[in-house]
Amino acid sequence: MRIAELHATRQFRVFDGPTSDPGPGEVQVRVRSVGICGSDLHYFEDGGIGSAKQCLPTVLGHEPTGEVAKTGAGVTGWSPGDRAMLEPAVYCYHCEFCRSGRHNVCSNISFFSTPPEPGFFREFVNMPAHNLVPLPTELDWNTGTLFEPLAVALHSLNLAPITFGETAAVFGTGPIGLLTIATLKASGAGRVWAIEPVAERRELAKLIGADVVLDPRQVDVVHQISVDTGRRGVDIAFDCACKENTIGQTIHIVRNAGRVVITGIPSEINTPVDMHELRRKEAVLFNVRRSNHETDAAVHMLREQPKRFAPIITHTLPIESVQSAFEMLEYKQDGSAKIVLQF
Repeated sequence: MRIAELHATRQFRVFDGPTSDPGPGEVQVRVRSVGICGSDLHYFEDGGIGSAKQCLPTVLGHEPTGEVAKTGAGVTGWSPGDRAMLEPAVYCYHCEFCRSGRHNVCSNISFFSTPPEPGFFREFVNMPAHNLVPLPTELDWNTGTLFEPLAVALHSLNLAPITFGETAAVFGTGPIGLLTIATLKASGAGRVWAIEPVAERRELAKLIGADVVLDPRQVDVVHQISVDTGRRGVDIAFDCACKENTIGQTIHIVRNAGRVVITGIPSEINTPVDMHELRRKEAVLFNVRRSNHETDAAVHMLREQPKRFAPIITHTLPIESVQSAFEMLEYKQDGSAKIVLQF
């Protein structure tokens, strides 16, 4: 099978490797499409995430769709040729967090694409049968890959629900930011500001539903949103970028008793947070860890409104072009937002 391995910082290699049969309770899936996530880009640029460095070589990719190739002993309900979306997280189901319904912080979690567990930048993957979700006939292989990041965006709104008509600001209009904007508007948000330095991504944000787009290189974002809101601030602010001072800016633009949601992943191990501003406002700070039981809702939204989400996928490339795909995202070339790799 073909495998794309990140074997050094900013260096992929594509090679042929062996396959093995699925074990009991497992399904072997032939991967068709895999979206590139922002966390994949962290591994590409930094060799790891936060304090978890030096994780190379590794196989990335955790936003996959594919078709069943083989089934292991004891598997029912799946047959060769069935189309599926592939959940990347494997939980223990018996730790205190799983038993309380917080599976995303399972003590014994295994996550495809988080070392040492290889991800889906490989042609065949054996995985637990219960990690497969039927891919609706309305969705193609590529659009189906959005189920995982859309579930993350939905989880952020489950942590910090928005009331009909409330205002919001979203820093960063990469895929997660765009999906957050779409989810906000579908949830009844009022005015939504999008803050993004890349012109093509600002246009995508407007297409997805943002009411105002701001270029932080040209505008003092904190001042502008203060003016726009009559010095009140927005009800809720999402940082989907975690670049430069975006965390600080989200704290400064939110109203008293507002909510700040950190969905992005900083490159730095230690990130400054203005606790005095949070304290004076008694604002609540939420931190997003992947998703938690939002997959069904994500699949429903994709199935019912595929045209709303399809523009987020700006490029589709063969797996052999993985190196150029990551370089395109790193340097934000050619209007790239979500790139999907295909086998």
